[in-house]
Amino acid sequence: MNQRLKQLMKELGESINESLSEAEPIAEVIGKIKAEGYDVFLVLEATVGFNRREDEQPKELARVKATSNPELRVNQQDLRFLKSLRISVEEVKDRAA
Repeated sequence: MNQRLKQLMKELGESINESLSEAEPIAEVIGKIKAEGYDVFLVLEATVGFNRREDEQPKELARVKATSNPELRVNQQDLRFLKSLRISVEEVKDRAA
């Protein structure tokens, strides 16, 4: 992957992270979870596909990782949806321990 594309992918990751960390609805739910006595962290992974138009080469995949840990807010509707996908949300102990 060329350096320009790497830089653009980094910018995309930073933009996604910034958008999530500044989203008011996310901040509200995180505040409610914290008010219940829990620490919250959010780890997202995005897979981005791209290909060079003029070459029509196979798609390359790159993973964009957020550079910080935005907080996650989950409501009852979110929990029901995740449960329907067989995804459980459990309390996570301090990762540094």
